[in-house]
Amino acid sequence: MNHSADSRSAGGGTARPRHRTAAGCTALTVAIGMAVTACGSDGHPLSADPYDAGRDISFSAAVSDGKKADPDKPLEITAEDSGGRITDVTATDAAGRYVAGELSADGGRWHSTSPLAAGARYTVRVSTENEDGAPGRETIAFGTSTPRTKKRLDVTFGPDKGTYGVGQPVTAELSAPVKDRAARAVVERALKVRSEPAVQGAWHWVDDRKLHYRPKEYWPAHATVRAHSNLAGIKVAERLWGGRAKPLTLTTGDRIEAVTDAAAHSMTVYRNGEAIRTIPVTTGKPGFDTRNGVKVVLGKEYFVRMRGTSIGIAEGTADSYDLPVYYATRVTWSGEYVHAAPWSAGSQGAANVSHGCTGMSTANAEWFFDTVRAGDLVKVVNSYGDMMDPFGNGFGDWNLTWKNWRQGSALVADTTEGSAPEDRPRLRPESA
Repeated sequence: MNHSADSRSAGGGTARPRHRTAAGCTALTVAIGMAVTACGSDGHPLSADPYDAGRDISFSAAVSDGKKADPDKPLEITAEDSGGRITDVTATDAAGRYVAGELSADGGRWHSTSPLAAGARYTVRVSTENEDGAPGRETIAFGTSTPRTKKRLDVTFGPDKGTYGVGQPVTAELSAPVKDRAARAVVERALKVRSEPAVQGAWHWVDDRKLHYRPKEYWPAHATVRAHSNLAGIKVAERLWGGRAKPLTLTTGDRIEAVTDAAAHSMTVYRNGEAIRTIPVTTGKPGFDTRNGVKVVLGKEYFVRMRGTSIGIAEGTADSYDLPVYYATRVTWSGEYVHAAPWSAGSQGAANVSHGCTGMSTANAEWFFDTVRAGDLVKVVNSYGDMMDPFGNGFGDWNLTWKNWRQGSALVADTTEGSAPEDRPRLRPESA
């Protein structure tokens, strides 16, 4: 189900005399897909067909004149008959997206509260009621103009389509920076992520051009995750309009977690909560301590040439090295791997002697390499190293608490823990 805002307001089901509606109806702005009736029916509906209400209501000037409407301006509908009122308005574009709107308490005026898309075609259905309670209907179609000067904001979802571990975030790269909070809310509201099974999740702005989406907990094993954008044609900011984005579908595999206890010099690998292998390891020695925290597998390289100069160690010094490394599983962009380290076999399970990587026997490294995939989880505890950064050196997203993660969203930062974010960007099963 689409999560865009719905314009459905009050009434519209049963016509009733004016004096029986004064106590119960209020202006409502509701989310798309939520059919709301503000006034219950306690009588029999009138048998007469709805009359043509075109003469009883007026639209924004451009719409009434048959011209293309300015998407920068709200759509307005006004009840012209002093004894009648508007009871319901539904406005949708050609793609079925609803326009959020608000109806005044007296039913005299409805106006849109979400932006119209540029270069789009809309259909508006209006329900009215005259002073005798007889129902009226009017349907009108109109188009919106396209600004002469505009910049398009394209979105690229990541990672590539495929199967990943349960720690893989969904990413969204923007073609232009978005700094203003209100503009960010427009973007975020249009970027939809749904999963089956359904889980709660939220976007987090990493910087002006990049967002990450993760669930409150890890993705379920064997889930299907879909991301798409409703931003096309929507005004984001002055002279910046939403472009198109290619949708993305991911699946997850088993829940694979590798937990390394640096103090115990041991790694235990779990599949779906069950320990399947314990491996003697060596981690970073003093001065090169392995980072603590949760990391996500970024990729696998059968062979890597590792040189100390790549991390700032001068050639010829005591810590200098230049080694051929096999079965290397990368967990940071700066060069932290889980890999085969036959040269440290005597220290594995007993001491930490590496320059920050997690080393193990060649046989164990080959098994690990064959077992994990991108998106799987690698956690380090009891190291003297710093905590893994949330962003910039891989996917450290899981090192933020859910509360802190939500603070990075333009939609949910001001909501309380456990409450539904604006526009309800929860993950839910993809509808048929």
